[in-house]
Amino acid sequence: MEFRTDYPEDFRAGFACFVGRPNTGKSTLTNALVGEKVAITSAKPQTTRHTIRGIVHRDDHQLIVVDTPGLHRPRTLLGSRLNDLVAATLSEVDVIGFCLPADEPIGPGDKYIASQLELLDGRTPIVAIVTKVDKVSQEQVAEALLAVGQLANFADVVPVSAVDGFQVETVDTVLTSYLPKSPPLYPEGELTDEPEEVMIAELVREAALEGVRDELPHSLAVQVEEMYPREGRSEDNPLWNIHVNLYVERSSQKAIIIGKGGSRLKEIGSESRRGIEALLGTKVFLDLHVKIAKDWQRDPKQLGRLGFDFS
Repeated sequence: MEFRTDYPEDFRAGFACFVGRPNTGKSTLTNALVGEKVAITSAKPQTTRHTIRGIVHRDDHQLIVVDTPGLHRPRTLLGSRLNDLVAATLSEVDVIGFCLPADEPIGPGDKYIASQLELLDGRTPIVAIVTKVDKVSQEQVAEALLAVGQLANFADVVPVSAVDGFQVETVDTVLTSYLPKSPPLYPEGELTDEPEEVMIAELVREAALEGVRDELPHSLAVQVEEMYPREGRSEDNPLWNIHVNLYVERSSQKAIIIGKGGSRLKEIGSESRRGIEALLGTKVFLDLHVKIAKDWQRDPKQLGRLGFDFS
């Protein structure tokens, strides 16, 4: 991939960060803006655990969207480190998109985030993005916009539905208006700067989160142990071996992931394999193992080993 050299003089490029409570539509909106799936989505809270960069390419600008973990009052060391990751990201972007869902009233979590954003002292413009407007009536959208407007003095307020595409381009336009004039920062056609191993682990975790009990998302970590091309395969029919470990904190959670007779683990493998093959553009042999890492969310050494040492 190569950088554009024919960009106009007033071309803009920069970073926008989405913040909000867990499960407010940040990842879905990131994917809608990019036009491809770069961040996993789930109805489960605390789905995003890394800052995922999605790159939006347009003729006159390049918007790099940073999808962050949901900002929340932490209950574990993992929660504290995720919040630290968000705080570090906020200090480095050109504009912040504060996502608030139209189908839920403003609550303590939203007020907590608003208070954290106030600490930036106006250094970074904050755009309120009222998400999930497809789930409510027009009257409820109006009420949500009014409530959001009273929460803080935002630079802009934009209603959007990432699911049906309503005002996704408007979000792009508004966020881009706060970017500096700059040449493109990423090569043309590149949609994310996430390493393939991280994307693969996220696809497996997304598949594992479907249809499980509420406590499991917080306790589940996924890590690619190794990946390499299968020897002896022809160039026109390659196969990649990918070995992945799924970590949980208790034996009861391990039983949930594996399922009766291994049925649940097979479903996770089949579902995630489709996404991985689409990502890599080749067939894969996916080897999944479920392991217990007791209380890993509270153990600094285990957090570091699982990739959550953001220092």
